[in-house]
Amino acid sequence: MAQSAKLTISLPKDTILFADKVAKERKISRSKVIAQFLQEAARKRLEAELEEGYRVMAKEHEEFARISWEAASEVVPPWD
Repeated sequence: MAQSAKLTISLPKDTILFADKVAKERKISRSKVIAQFLQEAARKRLEAELEEGYRVMAKEHEEFARISWEAASEVVPPWD
């Protein structure tokens, strides 16, 4: 488990009320609610970055395959 540190922040009243409601529903502290929401946001951000990276890699691999196929076609005779 990651080490915790104290943090003082100011939030809109309605956000605090929402955090309190979620805390009560989940039977956890307000701090834990905020930590979980931030951890989830960080996870989603990482997933989005990885997804974009995979998309770029796939495009690069597709381009490499096309170029390789063209090069191989020039060297290897057809199988007629």
